[in-house]
Amino acid sequence: MKTAKVNGEAGIPVRSAIKPGIRVVIVLKQDQRSGRLTEGVVRDILTRSATHPHGIKVRLESGEVGRVQEIMEGQRSRRAAPDDDKA
Repeated sequence: MKTAKVNGEAGIPVRSAIKPGIRVVIVLKQDQRSGRLTEGVVRDILTRSATHPHGIKVRLESGEVGRVQEIMEGQRSRRAAPDDDKA
């Protein structure tokens, strides 16, 4: 199984790991303080740079915009750990 590339120790996925149509977990702007997460399917990738310390900004199919914290694999969430690149 291929693992997502991540940015630093926080395990935030990098842009190259995010594609339209994949299921992700994002934090919405208004939820940044509380840390509340929202799950959805990526429609558009909005961040142009390869990485961002708070996560790559995306628009979900629902229209919600936020920064990717996790990439979903199958039915369960998986936050990639920094060691995942060493497989």
